[in-house]
Amino acid sequence: MPRKQKQYHYIYKTTCNITNKYYIGMQSTDNLDDGYLGSGKYLRRSLNKHGVQNHSKEILEYLPDRISLKEKEKQLVNEQLVHDKLCMNLKPGGYGGLCNKQHLKKFIEGSSIYMKNKWKEEEYRNKRIIFSSLNMKQTHKLGKFKYGNFIGKHHTEETKLKMSLSQQGKQNGEKNSQFGTCWITNNKENKKIKKEDINIYTECGWILGRKLNTT
Repeated sequence: MPRKQKQYHYIYKTTCNITNKYYIGMQSTDNLDDGYLGSGKYLRRSLNKHGVQNHSKEILEYLPDRISLKEKEKQLVNEQLVHDKLCMNLKPGGYGGLCNKQHLKKFIEGSSIYMKNKWKEEEYRNKRIIFSSLNMKQTHKLGKFKYGNFIGKHHTEETKLKMSLSQQGKQNGEKNSQFGTCWITNNKENKKIKKEDINIYTECGWILGRKLNTT
C-alpha cells in the first residue's frame, strides 16, 4: 500500500526563546496547525525544561513534495550547522527523523523520560487521572457482565460507586500499560507506540492501525 501524499511539505525552525537555541527540521502534514515542533533529542529536552510556551516555530520554506523537502533539509542542516553551539540538531538533514534502529531506540528512551517528567507536573497528572476516572465510571454504567455466575445481573449503584472509588489511582497514568498508546503498521509488522510519537513514525512510512494476519 503506497504512502498517502501529504498536502503540505515545509522546512521549519523551532527556537527556544530563553536560550536562543534552535532546531531545523522538515514536516509533511495535512494540518498546518498540528502543533508539531520537532522530534530532536535536544529539542525535546528543551521543551521539557523550558516549556512549549517558551518556544516559537517559523516556517522557512514550502516545498512541492517529500523528495524535494528532503533535499532542502539536507542542504540547510549540514555539518557546519550541526556544529553550531546554538543548534539542537544532532545530525545532518535529509533523513526524515529516525534513520536506524539505534536512533529509534534512543528516541523511545527519550520519550519515556519525557513522559515520566510530565507525570511529575501536578496539573497534567490531575487531568489524566480525572479523564481515566470518567472513562472507568462510564464503563461501569453498563453494569452487565457476560461471564461466570454474573450473567444477566447488574451491580447496584452503591456497589458500582465503591468499585469505582477502589480503582481510582490503580490503573491511571503510567500504572496503566495501555495509557497513551496506539497501534501503527508499515504493512509488514505492527507496533504499539506512544501517541505523542505518531508524527515521527508517519515520517518513516508507518500508518495508524494494525495489519491482521488472515492466513
